[in-house]
Amino acid sequence: MSVLVIQLPPRDRLGARAAGSEVGPATRLPSDWAFVLSHDGRSVAQQGTAPLALLPRADEVLLLLADADLSWHQVQVPKAPAARLRAALVGVMEEALLDDDDTLHFALAPDAAPGRLGWVAVSHRPRLVAALDALEAAGLNVQRVVPASQPTAAGSPAHGHFHTAGGSAGDGPWLNLAREDGVLELRLAGSLARALQPTEPGTRWTATPAAAAAAEHWLGAPVAVLTDAERALESTQGAANLRQFDLAPRHRGTRALRDVAQRFFSREWRAVRWGLVSLLVLQLVGLNAYAWQQKQMLAAKRQAMNELLRSAHPGVKVVLDAPLQMDRETERLRAAAGQPGDSDLESLLAASAGAWPDGAGPVQGLRFEPGKLSMVAPGWADAQLLQFKDRLRPAGLGAELAEGRINVTRLAGRGTP
Repeated sequence: MSVLVIQLPPRDRLGARAAGSEVGPATRLPSDWAFVLSHDGRSVAQQGTAPLALLPRADEVLLLLADADLSWHQVQVPKAPAARLRAALVGVMEEALLDDDDTLHFALAPDAAPGRLGWVAVSHRPRLVAALDALEAAGLNVQRVVPASQPTAAGSPAHGHFHTAGGSAGDGPWLNLAREDGVLELRLAGSLARALQPTEPGTRWTATPAAAAAAEHWLGAPVAVLTDAERALESTQGAANLRQFDLAPRHRGTRALRDVAQRFFSREWRAVRWGLVSLLVLQLVGLNAYAWQQKQMLAAKRQAMNELLRSAHPGVKVVLDAPLQMDRETERLRAAAGQPGDSDLESLLAASAGAWPDGAGPVQGLRFEPGKLSMVAPGWADAQLLQFKDRLRPAGLGAELAEGRINVTRLAGRGTP
């Protein structure tokens, strides 16, 4: 899956102002945005700067916040509902905040849990909101906001990264130090960086190309070169996401469908797509083969029925509906032989006599229509009618009481139509 990392430069500060220049607003955004494009999320495929409209497109878009725009605070995460957690964090961190809470954005580290010590990242909310709005307006859906660095996990070695402000060696080297107890941004000039230098074994040291020489001189040992683009991709490998609380992405409607479609048609899902297409083709082939087989079986059964009709009734010349014609020819032969049918008067009378309920009086009148025998038998109780029905049912007959008459008919689907 391709990844586009957009780097938001640090906001203007008084200390970074050149002589005679004016300090821009805190929400000022760059005209050209630095970006890193990766096809696999680990190696740099393209990097540079471009206006928002010309930024490359990718399956996943991330916004990277500079170290200078984030502060990390370790607090006891309050136990509060999700809707009130931000307000609870403000109450816990009130003494440590220098700005009004409405100008700050709070985000919990991935391993922070209510009731335990956890890290909270604090950033400038108006500028972050402005950046997200600008990217969304340009059609770039930012899935995550990630920090350039964050405190290391307990028991993990520290990471020191040397870089230059603005990317120029003339600005002087800086040391970004990520440890278990927080993240520090220090100038190499002076004694503070030396006093806080980690001495435990396993500490990882990296530097940008412009700061590598100064870093090796200060450290007295070689350091691994890590470009800004490589460090940006490295920062996105964790699970950190600063889009929380009111800045959390709200995927609804067409945007959610677009995100799913982008992920499905990404390079990583190519094997899944081919597998689904192959499965669909196999299903179509299998269904067509099964349908052809069933069609052949039906044709064979139909042919067997036709042959049976012709052999049993040689007088039938044209076969249109073998079962129906078979019933009609059989009924015709029965009538010609003088044998009563299942729905004739004799059959219905015999069945009714055998099923006559206990204690019922004799029949006072009869009426017969083809397939229906009506008998006048007043004074039947409900129990007697139910007994009569139960006794008729094994013979395929049913009975109902209507207007003082008991009507006996053959049940649908039983016997000769």
